[in-house]
Amino acid sequence: MEFKTRTLNQLAKMICGDPKDNKTSYFRYRSSYYLTEFFGDVDTDYAHDGSTRPIWVSETLSKILQEPSTTADMPSDTFCRVIQLLMEKADPFNEDKERINALEELNTALSREDFEAFYADDNKCYLKHIPSQKVLKPSANPHRPFTSLEIKRRELLVNYLNNCSEDDLIEEILVPLFRQLGYYRISIAGHKDKSLEYGKDIWMKFMLPTQHWLYFGVQVKKGKLDSSGMTKGGNANIAEIHNQVLMMLAHEIFDPEIGKNVLVDHAFIIAGGEITKAAKNWLANALDKSKRSQILFMDREDIINQFIVNNLPLPISAVPAEPEEDDGLPF
Repeated sequence: MEFKTRTLNQLAKMICGDPKDNKTSYFRYRSSYYLTEFFGDVDTDYAHDGSTRPIWVSETLSKILQEPSTTADMPSDTFCRVIQLLMEKADPFNEDKERINALEELNTALSREDFEAFYADDNKCYLKHIPSQKVLKPSANPHRPFTSLEIKRRELLVNYLNNCSEDDLIEEILVPLFRQLGYYRISIAGHKDKSLEYGKDIWMKFMLPTQHWLYFGVQVKKGKLDSSGMTKGGNANIAEIHNQVLMMLAHEIFDPEIGKNVLVDHAFIIAGGEITKAAKNWLANALDKSKRSQILFMDREDIINQFIVNNLPLPISAVPAEPEEDDGLPF
């Protein structure tokens, strides 16, 4: 990825701590020694060579942007670490720890490249790609232990999933999650169009490192998926999914970006509740070997863990309203 020279020069001045247009600087001054220390702290081997500081930093940032990225169309992970270190709340200068002025100056430069910096709930600074709303961050492990703050957010998300509709699950949870995970062209079938979607609630595509595309169809159920002989209220029987999966894999979808019809490579079966082992086994036995390898499952635990570790904002209705302040007046 390449940034404009003007953007790189502005970012370099922030890292160096040089005042902008002879005004107050909101970034700490870094001499040659501390510039080397800064880039060492973001796990690089760049050491200042004694040349003009802002020019050297600008050239170094350009090299960092050329490094591979774990997410297509996004800056490298090293650049992400540079921004986080530069914007640490524990290192304010000429302002309080919220660093509002520093953030505003940073976003003035980044907006030229269609990026925006923001502080998340963990008080770290992240980059968001404005057109796609994708957040730049290192890949997260959904099976790691959660922090106390993440546990609270997880509880709020569980309550939301208990009460939301299937459409809410798709639009407020799954679409932002898949977008963050790097899927493209996420298209939702509305109620009027579902009869024409051949078993798919969502279709999307994913680019491999080789620049090849894989296409995914998604079938979503709000509740639990089981294999019991009688479907209970709020649950869905896996047999109901069987025909939808066959339709999904057999019918082509039109990708307007390439102007061609393509087949779905994999089918996601997603449930807002549990997908029982018996249900997975039933579907595996009902499908032939070739189609069996195309099925991916995702249940409530998978959804919640991925949503939390990727630090996605909770739906507005999932966050309890703050109590109104009492002004102490009797009327």
